[in-house]
Amino acid sequence: MSETKTESFLDRKLAAGPYPLETLRHSTAHLMASAIQRIWPGTRLGVGPSIEHRFYYDFEFPQGVRISDEDLKRIESEMRKIAAEAKPFVCTTVVRDDAKKRLEAMHQGLKVEILEGIPQGEAITFYSHGDWQDLCEGPHVANTKQIQFFKLLTVAGAYWRGDEKREQLTRVYGTAFWSKDDLDAYLQFLVEVEKRDHRTLGKSLDLFSIHPEVGPGFIFWHPNLAIPRRVIEEFWWSEHQRRGYQPVYTPHLASEELYKVSGHLENYADLMYSPMDIDGHNYRVKPMNCPGHIKIYQSQIRSYRDLPLRYAELGTVYRYERSGVLHGMLRVRGFTQDDSHIFCTDDQLESEITGVLELIKFLVRTFGYQFRAYLATRPEKSIGEDAVWEHATRALSGAARVAGVETEVDEGGGAFYGPKIDFKLKDALGREWQGPTVQCDFNLPERFQLEYIGRDNQRHRPVMVHRAVLGSFERFVGGLIEHFAGRFPFWLAPTQIGIIPVKEDLFQHCGNLRDKFVFEGFRAKIYDAGNNLNSRIKSAQIDQVPYMAVVGPREVESSSVAVRLRTGANAGTLTVEQFLAQCRDKRDTRSLDL
Repeated sequence: MSETKTESFLDRKLAAGPYPLETLRHSTAHLMASAIQRIWPGTRLGVGPSIEHRFYYDFEFPQGVRISDEDLKRIESEMRKIAAEAKPFVCTTVVRDDAKKRLEAMHQGLKVEILEGIPQGEAITFYSHGDWQDLCEGPHVANTKQIQFFKLLTVAGAYWRGDEKREQLTRVYGTAFWSKDDLDAYLQFLVEVEKRDHRTLGKSLDLFSIHPEVGPGFIFWHPNLAIPRRVIEEFWWSEHQRRGYQPVYTPHLASEELYKVSGHLENYADLMYSPMDIDGHNYRVKPMNCPGHIKIYQSQIRSYRDLPLRYAELGTVYRYERSGVLHGMLRVRGFTQDDSHIFCTDDQLESEITGVLELIKFLVRTFGYQFRAYLATRPEKSIGEDAVWEHATRALSGAARVAGVETEVDEGGGAFYGPKIDFKLKDALGREWQGPTVQCDFNLPERFQLEYIGRDNQRHRPVMVHRAVLGSFERFVGGLIEHFAGRFPFWLAPTQIGIIPVKEDLFQHCGNLRDKFVFEGFRAKIYDAGNNLNSRIKSAQIDQVPYMAVVGPREVESSSVAVRLRTGANAGTLTVEQFLAQCRDKRDTRSLDL
């Protein structure tokens, strides 16, 4: 039986209304802002956009006012009163000077900043309902009475335009739909999302921790999560070895000169940590593994006979992320990436990318993910000639066709050195996660003057393919925790078999049984907590152990075990050898089902 599949709100067909949902939600944000200003006069307004499935509004409350989630019901109540007033949303166009005077009279300094950013010649509009108004480009619904099915969700902090040097604002999130059924379905979806939150499961299942004295954004892997990671690493490496990759290891620290040549200092400095002085020279912790792999390539003269060279490394890198965006394992400052780089000839490029795409498809589907792929083209901030970018983009498109990977265009979403194909993984709840990437690069070989000796005995420039299949192990495994809701499939589970003795005098037999399971390569544990059978079973279920082997006097006599699943279902009595055969099959096929 599968434990990952669930009916997702994200697959639901939502009820239509007289306006798009984005318009309804933006209008609800205005309704919320007007309610908050009624309750707390003098509150200053930031921005209130519609975002995916939700909306928010940022507020600067009067001195001494701090709100929390406990205040949301009060705000909702006031919103319903305003909605019932059935006031129309009215748009008024004003000239720039009048708009500024109006905002200053309202003491809305943040809105004045927004006004100053509106290009000359663009229309400046205010939207009002009743006696409340806001600088806004719209659009909105016709009348407040159309806003019926909404819910405020949470209160958070936010910095104005991401500037952490300014005073923090208060952000209130909410959602709105055209039908009560859709609203109820979304709220139930949020309950499931909260139950699967990897930070909550990380504590309850003793998976990982983050320590303030070490610093935010750095993950400590506990044994219960280090075991699945190790299994994934072994799986990852075995598949790479089959495909001709060679392992490499590179230092965590390098001279700043290396990143000047690579272009990272020029294009990536805001995500790199400050330099450290070593013997009078600046050194940086590495943000990427690619320059290190390039240096290995340059360590000797290469021939066309050597190519393609496929280097693979589980390399830890360090990137500065603002504290406000750090999020458990999903957004961190130090992470291990399954980084690989392929050096090949121009003629080999498309087939090498095809091989990468085939590997990506195989690995992500093993974990039960569906995916969407995006062809990301040249960004505004980039290096290299247009002709080179066009050639690289054609190679990616051609490889995708051969590998049977349908792509959507992500205009301007490429890396600074080349175009790429990015994968978004769809989890058990239908949410998309940033996943694998494959990037085609003609520019770094040029910057580093990489060469190989061709068939004509002349020097040629190789092409470089950057690729990460699982990406950041921290983000990937954090996503897996939520995908599986903490219930890892048998092949990944920290403890695969929980041995449950019915009585204490059976512990010696259970110890022999555990040794047999361990000898067969399984992770087994005897559960002896509590004074009765039910408490031992419950302990194993709390640990999300896939299989429980319950042992009583009859099982000892018949060399069998009574198999119980963590779902609570009984799977019958099997001989020890039958049970082992079933376990081998689940492990060796990497089954997602029990």
